[in-house]
Amino acid sequence: MKRAEIYQKGALAGLLEETDGNRYRLTYVNGYRGEPISLALPPREQPYEFTRFPAVFEGLLPEGVQLEALLRIHKVDRDDLFQQLLIVGADVVGSLTIREAG
Repeated sequence: MKRAEIYQKGALAGLLEETDGNRYRLTYVNGYRGEPISLALPPREQPYEFTRFPAVFEGLLPEGVQLEALLRIHKVDRDDLFQQLLIVGADVVGSLTIREAG
């Protein structure tokens, strides 16, 4: 199971996990009161469950030539969006930072 810590403006906001198959769970840190990870995903106690890779994180991934370079250099499967996010997560556009948990 892959896990990633999600930081919003440098503060730990939540944990993204790949569960069985292509299912994903986003859980906010207990007591988190900062800005949401996405306006569509406001902080709450219950985890968010997804049947496909969450769009907010897919939108942070490279495309085109940059994607091809990432796949080739890191030997990552094109369909492994979670691993791609872990690779580029420290340097994505915007206020989020993603780091491998553990």
